[in-house]
Amino acid sequence: MLNKLMIKRMIEEALIEDMNYGDITTDSLLDESIMGEAIITAKETGVIAGLPVAEATFKILDEKIEFIAIVSDGNNVSKGDDIAIIKGSLKNIIKAERTALNLLQRMSGIATKAHKYAEIVKDYPVRIVDTRKTTPGLRSLEKYAVKVGGCSNHRYNLSDEVMIKDNHIKAVGGISEALEKCRKAIPHTTKIEIEVETLEQLKEAIAGGADIVLLDNMDTNTMKEAVEINQRRVILEASGNITEERLKEIAAIGIDVISVGALTHTVKAMDISLNLK
Repeated sequence: MLNKLMIKRMIEEALIEDMNYGDITTDSLLDESIMGEAIITAKETGVIAGLPVAEATFKILDEKIEFIAIVSDGNNVSKGDDIAIIKGSLKNIIKAERTALNLLQRMSGIATKAHKYAEIVKDYPVRIVDTRKTTPGLRSLEKYAVKVGGCSNHRYNLSDEVMIKDNHIKAVGGISEALEKCRKAIPHTTKIEIEVETLEQLKEAIAGGADIVLLDNMDTNTMKEAVEINQRRVILEASGNITEERLKEIAAIGIDVISVGALTHTVKAMDISLNLK
């Protein structure tokens, strides 16, 4: 779900960034009484995500603008398909255009990639999740787009769960020490995830009471051994060097979760345009 208050703040900041003292070109050429209509069109095939955000962008600038969605978030579209119609003051439509498209294109690019990844492992009981490798300030939008595309979310931020990483372990002195300190400090309702790099560390993490173990940068054969060692005692998450080509082979060995930073940090924005009728 999108948080409307968070969306409003993000959009306002984006609009201010784009025209802190107005739009010198559009303000010089048009006044708000000139009405018209524009169409948002897909220029390539993909999965749409972010229509409510695009609509909010236009309406924050001008609440009288009418936004008519032709498709819905999660729909597949082809090149040339119309996505939405916008009616109202041409001046304000043009001023909000770039911010609305930037967000819609970015989110649709993420949803398209997530859909592709989800399809690859659809026959396996595995969950593909995102990471915190998101664009600063846009995390909630990008994680929403991941879900629209058919994948799942990992933690939203550092407050969501205990996740003990390699630098934590080095700083504290070891896996057992880190697990013990966290378990004493946190509520009983909070899960603990810990990152391991070897099978010996995995055994130590299971014995130490971890709820989730992240297998960091392991090859597929080593992860297969980890699944056999684990015997479903903890949730196993594969992470690091997860390419599109490896997804199915990792899913097939019985890993529970595959986290993929590329869902958000190396995404090509979907090509979408806005043109006046």
